[in-house]
Amino acid sequence: MRLETTRNFLFASAAVLAFASPAFALDGADVLKKMNAAYHVQGAEITAKSVATNGDNVTLSGVVIGSGMDPAQQFPIGNVTLEGVEEDNGGYTIEKMSFENVNYAKEKVAITIDDLYMTGVVVPADATANTVDAMLFYDEAHTGPASVKIDGKEAFSIAESNATMTKSEDGGTLSFDLTAEGFKGDLSGVTDPKSKEAIDALQLKSLSGDLTVNGSWEVAPGTINVDEYSIDVENVGRLDMSFSISGYTMAFIKSMQDAVKAQEANPNKEQADQAFGLAMLGLMQQLTFNNAKISFDDAGITKRGIDYAAKEQGTTSQQLSQMIKGMAPMMIAQLNIPELQNAVSAAVNTYIDDPKNFTISAAPAKPVPFPMIMGAAMGAPNTVPSVLGVTVTANQ
Repeated sequence: MRLETTRNFLFASAAVLAFASPAFALDGADVLKKMNAAYHVQGAEITAKSVATNGDNVTLSGVVIGSGMDPAQQFPIGNVTLEGVEEDNGGYTIEKMSFENVNYAKEKVAITIDDLYMTGVVVPADATANTVDAMLFYDEAHTGPASVKIDGKEAFSIAESNATMTKSEDGGTLSFDLTAEGFKGDLSGVTDPKSKEAIDALQLKSLSGDLTVNGSWEVAPGTINVDEYSIDVENVGRLDMSFSISGYTMAFIKSMQDAVKAQEANPNKEQADQAFGLAMLGLMQQLTFNNAKISFDDAGITKRGIDYAAKEQGTTSQQLSQMIKGMAPMMIAQLNIPELQNAVSAAVNTYIDDPKNFTISAAPAKPVPFPMIMGAAMGAPNTVPSVLGVTVTANQ
C-alpha cells in the first residue's frame, strides 16, 4: 500500500513539474513571430525591441509597424500588452491587445489617439495557407478620442470609433461593422481668401458628423457586400454608398499580394509599375459586378451652393437654377444615351426645384463580368448604362 501511494505521489509530482516547466510555458517570441507572419502577408511588418512573458500575458516593447525599409513608412507605437494569450492548434487566441496612447508630433502636425485596444484576436498558425483560417481576426477594434492638430490648433477629431468582425459558424461568411462617432473638422484656419470666402458662404467652417460602414464577405464565391458606407455631416447632408462584387476569393487575394511583393522587389520602378498594372488588369478579369448605389440626402448645402455660385457669376439663384436644369440634358446628350438623358433631366429638375435626395443606382438583371464592362467602355461607351442597369432618381 505504501509503495502504491508513493508511486501515485511521484506521478502527480511529475505531472505538476511538467506543466510548470519552461517546455510548456507560453512562447512570447513565437506569438510575435506568427502575428508578424499574418501582417507580413498584408504587406506590413511588426518589430519589437523586446518580448516579455508573464503567465498568459505577453508584453511587446518598442513596437514599430511599417512597410519596407523606408523610415518614412515606419510608425512607432510603443509598448503593446497581450492579455489572456492561449495556444490554439499552432496559432494563438488573445483576449485583449492593448496599445499605448498615441502621441505623435512632427513639424507642425500633432496626432493623439487614446484608449486603443483589440479584443478576441485570433492569430493564425499558418498565414500562408490559402484558406480563411490563414487570416488574422478580431472581435472588436476600438479607439477613444483622437485628434489632429496643425500649428497647435485642432483641425480634426473623432470622439470614438469601433470596428467589429463576426465569422459565421461554418466560417463561410465574415460580417464587418465600423462606426466613427462624433467626428469634427475645423476649417476656420484656412487662410486663402477665396477658399475662406467659399467656406463662410457654404457654412463649412465647422463640420461634425458620423461615419458608418457595414457589410459581409462570402468567402467561397468571394462576394463582398457593402450594405452601407455612409458619411452624415450635420447641416450638409448624408452621402450613402453600397455595392456588391464577386470573385474576391482567397486565391484572388493571394495573387494580389504576390503582385505587390513582386513590385516591391523589383529595383526598376518603371518596370515594376508596368508589371503591377498588367497583373492588376489580369486580376480584374476575375471579378463580377453585382450592383451599386450612391445617394445624397440634402441638409441645406445645395441651396447654399447655388446661392454662392450665383453670386460669383453675377446672377440670381433662380436664374442659375434654370440654367443648370437646361444644361443637364445638353451635357448628357453628348453621351448618346437617350433613355438615360430623359431620366437624368427629370431627376435634376426635381432635385433643383426642391433639394431632398438624389440617387444613382446600377442594378443589372444578372451579374456582369468586369471584362464585359471594360469591353463596353472601350468599344461602345454609350451602352455601359444599359449593361449595368443604371437609373437616376430624385426625391424618392
